[in-house]
Amino acid sequence: MEIRRIEAGDEKQVSNLIRKTISISNTKDYPEELMDALIAEETPEHILERASWTHFYIVVDEDEIIGCGAIGPYWGKEDESSLFTIFVSPDYQGKGIGRKIVETLENDEYGLRANRIEIPASITGVPFYLKMGYQFKNGISEPDEEHLIRMEKNK
Repeated sequence: MEIRRIEAGDEKQVSNLIRKTISISNTKDYPEELMDALIAEETPEHILERASWTHFYIVVDEDEIIGCGAIGPYWGKEDESSLFTIFVSPDYQGKGIGRKIVETLENDEYGLRANRIEIPASITGVPFYLKMGYQFKNGISEPDEEHLIRMEKNK
């Protein structure tokens, strides 16, 4: 297994990974119509757009992309960053890949320079992020208007 930055040509496989993971892993926590809208949004073009302003990593097992994650500046700040688009194929969940992705992102230059890292977490992802040392931002553990739970880790 290898973790590397996304390259041109990876976007379709990343899009398929995200769409599959949402349809299997996240549908238990969210209404179907909300997940359908999110799946429709996660196009290869959307992946490339996100990769244009973040450091976007993928996990490759042989020729298959099985995980992804990105880190970028938090609203342009130099001392705060945010994690995005962290997904692990349902076939590989529970095998330490998500942990490796988060560790890679936290050790990226955006992670190392940050005093605080935020993650707009899905309900599904909250238990994982708690294990990774993230806490509820401002103590709020309920989803916001975007159906996300804001979590953070301070150095």
